[in-house]
Amino acid sequence: MSGPDLLAWIGAWPVAVAMRGSATLYLFVNAAHILSIGLLVGAILPLDLRLLGFFGHVPVSVVGPLLSRMAATGLLLAIVTGFCLFSVRPLAYATNVAFLTKVALLCFGVANALLLHLHPHWRAAIADGLLSIRVRLAAFVSLAVWIGAVLAGRWIGFL
Repeated sequence: MSGPDLLAWIGAWPVAVAMRGSATLYLFVNAAHILSIGLLVGAILPLDLRLLGFFGHVPVSVVGPLLSRMAATGLLLAIVTGFCLFSVRPLAYATNVAFLTKVALLCFGVANALLLHLHPHWRAAIADGLLSIRVRLAAFVSLAVWIGAVLAGRWIGFL
């Protein structure tokens, strides 16, 4: 199946058709997407700041696992709701520079998080509170990437 055929298939998906036909459904999916992003960013930013050395009195062993799970939940919900929103106008979004930037940043942010969580330095940060330069660098990159993804997401509607 070619790219344009795949995009047309996505646009014909029953959820896409239903959302195009119901402003109320679109409103609720859009609101769920915004809340999901809020959960993701609302969890990841304080975690990144803690990993960068802020809030030193808060143990990484306490907030690290909790905020990571909250961010992962927000990410999963944002991807599901985002795909539903994408399906309403897939051909338009597939050529939107802001949308493509957002998707690239999202992929980079997920890769950064996965690489960090698979690294022994993350386990050391959780177990002992040792914040290596690797952990701090990943937190800094995470801050920049997720803020950039939010900005790119806001930019979509202006293009």
